[in-house]
Amino acid sequence: MSALLRRLSLWISVLAALLPAPAAIAHGGGTPRHGGVVQMANDLSFELVAQEDGATIYIEDHDKPMATAGFGGKLGVLLAGVKADAPLKPATPNALVANGLKFGPGAKVVAVITTPQNQSLAVRFTLR
Repeated sequence: MSALLRRLSLWISVLAALLPAPAAIAHGGGTPRHGGVVQMANDLSFELVAQEDGATIYIEDHDKPMATAGFGGKLGVLLAGVKADAPLKPATPNALVANGLKFGPGAKVVAVITTPQNQSLAVRFTLR
């Protein structure tokens, strides 16, 4: 290969490496099914639905409800500089519920969820 072709090949490789990668599209979509805020983590879909005195998190795997029996964790809320948290407990077949929390626009919410296999994952939400 001539020196010119080698340099051209090198520049093409460098430029290709600098181009932004296409955005990954998560399976399961980000469309709320219960009127909440959806986030993806570990190939699962988590929908946070704030209520008057707490919240429910619905969990789906590939658009199918995921059983939450044996799950647990903690839901933390930061609203107007005030932090509060409450335990997450299994509810309906694919939901976790936390009671005694207040939510509002701009609230930052972190769910630390523990699986029956004792694995933990954190999911972050921002309410609008």
